[in-house]
Amino acid sequence: MTKFESSVKQIHYPQTSVFAKLADLRNLEGLKERFSDPAVVDQLRATGQVPEDKLAQIQQMAQQLAFTEDTVSIEGTPMGNVTLRIVERDEPKCVKFQVEGAPIAANLWIQVLPTAPYESKMKCTIGAELNFFIKQMAKKPLQEGVEKLAEMLSMIPY
Repeated sequence: MTKFESSVKQIHYPQTSVFAKLADLRNLEGLKERFSDPAVVDQLRATGQVPEDKLAQIQQMAQQLAFTEDTVSIEGTPMGNVTLRIVERDEPKCVKFQVEGAPIAANLWIQVLPTAPYESKMKCTIGAELNFFIKQMAKKPLQEGVEKLAEMLSMIPY
């Protein structure tokens, strides 16, 4: 299993709040509305957080997300329907996910640790079963993906 780790992100919310939001994926459904909000889209353009050529693609992808307590699914990807399913909750420090429907076996860990009474830090890790050839092609996109995921999760209100 090849692991890809994000950098550690500071979050200005307590560990218990962050864990509670991430442990029930229905709490993240607001992301769909955020990417439909013109003010949010304008802010993303102004800050350069999302490249202009990727913004419409991200908005479309956000609308294809479906949330339950234990899963987040996206339909119509080039790989077909892909689901992230929570397989373990280690309150209040870690949520583990399994990827379903992808051409490779993969999992995701989101670790949250307290740094102060009302602050915490987060790190995301992706583990994937990659053969030598796919590893060479997927290494950079997976590393960038885990970093962007951690960045996005560090910005949402908990």
